[in-house]
Amino acid sequence: MAGREDGVKDTLDKISSEIATAGGKVETVQKMDRKHFARVVDKKHTAGYYANVIFSGTPAIITELRRKLALNEEVFRVMFTVSPEPKPAK
Repeated sequence: MAGREDGVKDTLDKISSEIATAGGKVETVQKMDRKHFARVVDKKHTAGYYANVIFSGTPAIITELRRKLALNEEVFRVMFTVSPEPKPAK
């Protein structure tokens, strides 16, 4: 997320509510420090706050979130990964 630190919590709250509205369940939100981008797209955004939002839901949620987050000016880059199901303990 590119922007100021005081707006990061608000942005993360908005993202969490988007996930809940789409039918997902937010497990954990991890806000990390501000870091410089490895690849700078434009000189206005050279660094940003990184965050992990771990959630569960259907694959259709990812398509909807990708579309909505692309329209959000506070979110600069987005990456989704699929976590494997935890294996039961023996």
